[in-house]
Amino acid sequence: MRTILEDLYYGNIIPNEQQMTPGSELKRAVDRVTRYESQLMEQLKETEQEILTKLIRSQHEINSITATENFILGFRLGVRLMAECMDENDGDIRTGGE
Repeated sequence: MRTILEDLYYGNIIPNEQQMTPGSELKRAVDRVTRYESQLMEQLKETEQEILTKLIRSQHEINSITATENFILGFRLGVRLMAECMDENDGDIRTGGE
């Protein structure tokens, strides 16, 4: 437990920076997107490329916001689960059900 707290304090825990495993499903999907993006960019005029770039950046922003919100929701759920586990008066029939 102390190691996790120390890692958190020293900034060693960075949930949004994770390495992709080579050959993983995620890595293959990212490679496909990169390849298709390059192919599309080659076919577009400069003004169209700028629009596509803006679209891609906006999608990255949406993905980042969504990932942050999902992390927070998951963390809150985990804390609620832990809090409920710590509740000694949880209706356990062995202790009277109250």
